[in-house]
Amino acid sequence: MSSPQSYIGKPLSDLPTPSLILSKPTIERNIAQLHQDVKNLGIAFRPHVKTLKSLEVTRLMLGNGLHRKLVASTLAEIEGALPLVKEGVLDECLYSMPIYPSVLPRLATLTQSVRIALMLDNEAHIDLLENFASTANITKPWPIFIKIDVGTRRAGIDNSSSALPGLVKRVEASSAVEMEGFYCHAGHSYGCRTEESVVSVLKDEFEGAIAAAKHLSSERKVVLSIGSTPTAHVVKELKESLPSNLELELHAGNFPCHDLQQLMTGVISPTAQSVRVLAEVCSIYPERNEALINAGTIALSKETSDIPGYGRVTDRPQWAVVRTSQEHGILGLSGSPALERLGVEGGKVDEGERAETQFKIGDRVLLWVQHACIAASAYGSYFVVDGDGVVSDVWVPWKGW
Repeated sequence: MSSPQSYIGKPLSDLPTPSLILSKPTIERNIAQLHQDVKNLGIAFRPHVKTLKSLEVTRLMLGNGLHRKLVASTLAEIEGALPLVKEGVLDECLYSMPIYPSVLPRLATLTQSVRIALMLDNEAHIDLLENFASTANITKPWPIFIKIDVGTRRAGIDNSSSALPGLVKRVEASSAVEMEGFYCHAGHSYGCRTEESVVSVLKDEFEGAIAAAKHLSSERKVVLSIGSTPTAHVVKELKESLPSNLELELHAGNFPCHDLQQLMTGVISPTAQSVRVLAEVCSIYPERNEALINAGTIALSKETSDIPGYGRVTDRPQWAVVRTSQEHGILGLSGSPALERLGVEGGKVDEGERAETQFKIGDRVLLWVQHACIAASAYGSYFVVDGDGVVSDVWVPWKGW
């Protein structure tokens, strides 16, 4: 088997299938846009290592040291990013999962290399950290963020919860922790379909964080870390109403990539999608007007959006991956009004179009993906292409937890 690096300098059409293809110019353009937005707003930025979990894209998201903090959902991401500490471009990693007992020894070890901030949303987390400090002889307090649930119904304490004031007071009183700020993630913004609705979600997130901060016993400076990739594009709406004791920080993770789910929020264009999957046609079925490709659930994921299917052929978006099993994907015609966002007029397809005339066995097809974060997790290497579709680099992602 050829090594991934042996494809550098070759056209993407020569790559093995399925492969994950990254457009470097698009990634760089997406990152530059968000960095410029943050600069114009005069706020802090903390990228989330969650999609393309690699050293190269993390360095780009940090602006090579322009921004010096990140948030990570796994310890593998933090450990993978440690070379950036040695390069002098990374100072702090926020572990985004509310803490649990087995993670603390590894996090404590990581503090020898980089500042580690923790997330919590329950008073029992304070007990855990106080007990760990005692048994592990830790004297320095952990910087912490209290996670606020602003509607995603995932992690976080609701800002209307009767337990929130007590949690804030407990944090302020404990010697095991030091209050860094409040963290919100409006993941449900992915369900928005217009810029106006994204602004509405961001306002709810912003107001929820401010309400939580009112439980502090003093007016000292703390950070409000808000955002998701859709809301990041409209954060300018809110900065002027920020109380003077609160510092605004934006976090986002998917923004170098974008995907069909992001496209449906109405705040990006199709050309902002930097991730594609290269698949190969394995067979044609004229009697049912379908074709078989070698990219199924594992290569694409089972997530969808208002654009139906598990992927869309980039140059023929009327053809979707309409069904999948583990390694098999079925291409079929699939219309939807939402296809207008991919340039299909009226969202309608020509039902007379035939798979046997559109595809032949051995054809390579490029697919837009529904959720880049999930799709990327299946691949052991990412093929990075330039504007001409030639492989210029191979990025190796951090795997596991």
